[in-house]
Amino acid sequence: MTTPFLTPRDLLRYAVSRFTQAQLAFGHGSANAYDEAAYLILHTLHLPLDTLDPFLDARLLDSEIEAALKVIERRAAERVPAAYITREAWMHGRRFYVDERVIVPRSFIGELLDDGLQPYVADPDEVGAVLELCTGSGCLAILAADAFPNADVDAVDISADALEVARLNVTGYQLDDRIALFEGDLFAPLPERRYDVIIANPPYVNSDSMQALPPEYRHEPALALAGGADGMDVVRRIIGQARNWLTEDGILVIEIGNERANVEAAFGGLDLVWLSTSGGDDNVFLIQASDLPTV
Repeated sequence: MTTPFLTPRDLLRYAVSRFTQAQLAFGHGSANAYDEAAYLILHTLHLPLDTLDPFLDARLLDSEIEAALKVIERRAAERVPAAYITREAWMHGRRFYVDERVIVPRSFIGELLDDGLQPYVADPDEVGAVLELCTGSGCLAILAADAFPNADVDAVDISADALEVARLNVTGYQLDDRIALFEGDLFAPLPERRYDVIIANPPYVNSDSMQALPPEYRHEPALALAGGADGMDVVRRIIGQARNWLTEDGILVIEIGNERANVEAAFGGLDLVWLSTSGGDDNVFLIQASDLPTV
């Protein structure tokens, strides 16, 4: 094979140019063309994902160059999210298996779980039961099991395909004895019980935004993204039922992306607490059980 590429540095320069030329959208783990290119090249070459510099000028085999170029071209031409190419996504130092059956994990709730949702949870060790709605790949359920070491975690999704992916991740982290997966519509498949914490990263993209999504996001299951005209269809149902499933001092935490205006229009009468994350103060809100409506 005759190629102008000899080293990872050559591939990296080319990939950044190719991705920029293709006007790719990022947000599935990388924020820019350089980070995405570095990740895909390191992954394809089976090199440590956090160690680029020592290998930049290493001479590559023709087969390695060919494999990397195929990955670069697939990302640029097909606009497939990198996570679907590598079959993995990373959140807070943990690797999760993903494929086209689930959206690529990217939840700000994950970083809030790093602190055990304090101060809204007085003592993470005292949490006995956690529920995650719309679990997808199961990543937040797994992070919740870590944040609340004495809790049983129930995780629900309406998609049987998504739950197959979640099962792979739950089993991979050896948490089958602590995380129970349920197939069904929100609270419907659950046995009667009360939870100290309910978390959800539900479908919340409003219909106008759905029409404007970049091609990368169109590779993801629309079921996990589309939230109706104002994005609040599923959120309304969660808020309407959550009090029946929470303990007296329990909390509900919901991620809503860029939909704060629609949240406040729909639920302005409720005592919403907006939580600070690396994405700002508009992405995740919390409601105490006592402030939720009763059915």
